Amino acid sequence: MTRSAVPVLSLSLRKKIGLAAGRFRMIAPGDRIMIGLSGGKDSLVLALALAGLRRRSPVPFSLAACFVDITGGETEVSSLREFCDSLDIPFFVRPHPIVGIIEVREERSPCSLCANIRRGILNTAAKEDGCNLLALGHNLDDVVETALMNLFHTGRFRAFQPKFRQSRTGMTVIRPLVFAEERKIGKEARRLGLPVLPYVCPFSLETERVKAKSILDGLSAGNPRIKYNILHALQCLDERDKWSEGGEDEVSPPSGDEVQGEMTWEKTADSL
Repeated sequence: MTRSAVPVLSLSLRKKIGLAAGRFRMIAPGDRIMIGLSGGKDSLVLALALAGLRRRSPVPFSLAACFVDITGGETEVSSLREFCDSLDIPFFVRPHPIVGIIEVREERSPCSLCANIRRGILNTAAKEDGCNLLALGHNLDDVVETALMNLFHTGRFRAFQPKFRQSRTGMTVIRPLVFAEERKIGKEARRLGLPVLPYVCPFSLETERVKAKSILDGLSAGNPRIKYNILHALQCLDERDKWSEGGEDEVSPPSGDEVQGEMTWEKTADSL
């Protein structure tokens, strides 16, 4: 893939990504963004989207990408390197034997451990490259599945934020794909012939997320809008909707009020 033949994302997907970046003020002038490039469809579309946004945006920012090789260095990454070169994105590889560690420890929650290790490696790589933002490829389905998992297992209706600052590391995480459906991202990756790597994780077929995805697919069959409705609910939980121990009368929200609440996704200022 040469720089003259860089693929262009569909307008509908670009709009959803631009909406998330703008609504949650993800990018500010002078930011340097490290993309967590897993080689999956989501992270490849994310890299392509940010490269396109970098060209068009009046807000100047720079990019880099890092691939965490969970096999410890056995993954062939030449296609990812070529892809990043075509987008003028510096590409880094950080090998770590995460799969082997999980197998030795017989970890009961392999996905959680893997995510934590990978996040730590990405944070370190981002800092070493002078980045202040870490961009991850979580999509709309990931948001909704996480909300369902938390609801079922912790009794709390919550999901990860589109943008948040990690107080321990000082790194800010952004998720520009939170308004984009997984199936549309997959369709776009196939249409553009993006170099998606084979999935190497041996633990991914028996996770709670797979179960949540199955439940969501079943619900979506009867209501195609259900993912968007759940996403809307995450942004609009109102304190007045909670059960009251005092038995107060129900209060209808005043007309025109912007609903706020515990799980409302916050907007921040002075950014894209």
